[in-house]
Amino acid sequence: MNFVNGKLYWPETLPAPPRYPSLTEDVKCDVVIIGGGEAGALVSYYLKQHDVDVILVEKGRVSGGSSSANTGLLQIFNDKTLTGCIHSFGEQKGVRFYELTRQAVDELEKISGALELSPDYIRRDCLYYASEPTDAETLRTEYQLLKKHGFPVTYFERADVEKQFSFSKAGAIYSKGDAEINPYKFANGVIAHSVRKGMRVFENTEVVHQKVQDDGLLVYTKGGHTIKCRHAVFATGYEAQSMKRNANAVISSSFSIVTNRVDALIGWPKACLIWETARPYLYIRTCPEGRIIVGGLDEPLNDLKKSDASSLMKRDQLLAKIQELFPQIPMRAEYYWGATFVGTHDGLPLFGEQEGYPHCLFTLGYGGNGTVYSTIGGQIISDLIIKGNHPDANLFAFDRMKYASTTI
Repeated sequence: MNFVNGKLYWPETLPAPPRYPSLTEDVKCDVVIIGGGEAGALVSYYLKQHDVDVILVEKGRVSGGSSSANTGLLQIFNDKTLTGCIHSFGEQKGVRFYELTRQAVDELEKISGALELSPDYIRRDCLYYASEPTDAETLRTEYQLLKKHGFPVTYFERADVEKQFSFSKAGAIYSKGDAEINPYKFANGVIAHSVRKGMRVFENTEVVHQKVQDDGLLVYTKGGHTIKCRHAVFATGYEAQSMKRNANAVISSSFSIVTNRVDALIGWPKACLIWETARPYLYIRTCPEGRIIVGGLDEPLNDLKKSDASSLMKRDQLLAKIQELFPQIPMRAEYYWGATFVGTHDGLPLFGEQEGYPHCLFTLGYGGNGTVYSTIGGQIISDLIIKGNHPDANLFAFDRMKYASTTI
């Protein structure tokens, strides 16, 4: 399936990533992780802290799928506002979700610092602006709720935005505590870290099916070899919808560009992350070598096999939008791509067991905050395997509708 197309940027920042062999014999382990992106890497990180015997398999190359197309924004705030989370799940669970994303951004800093391969983790402030003047009041309500629950936020009136930025917006929430990362380096670095702790990795090894056997599974690969294990963890991202379509999943195409190196960020203080209230929204960041990354312009995608032919048009539209915000910064798009993107109707990712798959667990960090979600997922999945439970598992369960305080 074609999940990413275009001219990618991140692989060029690591031209010689670690490589791993294909599986050429029958093997066994405690846990097999299927998927070599950020989600699979993070599950391996937490399992190896407990010395679990882990094998990771990837049907292509490690970090060659969606992780190479991730724009690498790490945010406390999410596609679904805190106001929306409280409406759907109640105040306790809604606030808990936002507390977990805040903890995950901190956790990613800790993990990044432990890697031999630096993923360029950089703390950033964030501006969340009102796309339309009518959004300002809703944004102010969100600010008041965030402030009430201890999140580091300041409200900007139009004059405050105009004083600091090169554009004018009716209102904005300015927050601290977010970050940016190179997702390609991160996935490769975490997997290499787990390999040093004893994990085995097999690239170009596609899993075709699994069969319940004794007290676990026998996993079959396309090459004709098997992996005997107690648990299988599917960290296959959007491809999991090809196994079993989840009614909560919303599939779309998303687009990104990376500009030329710019000399100065005129009208853009502290290179803060920027996004907006519109849905779908525009999101913007910088990267260490002075380029600007812009993403957004999502559109519905109902056929996972469909090849997206609109990347060039979206490239030009994204460039026009960022140039409108920062007219004094000369820019051109040197990289651009389109990628399959999956969110959920209720705004939360999906972690845990799925009906019809015994001894299997899924970590599906669906949504616009995928790296942060996958960190939460790695913690939950590893605890479900090692301890049999996790205090926040119900919030992200596939059948979580029954745990919601009101109808979603």
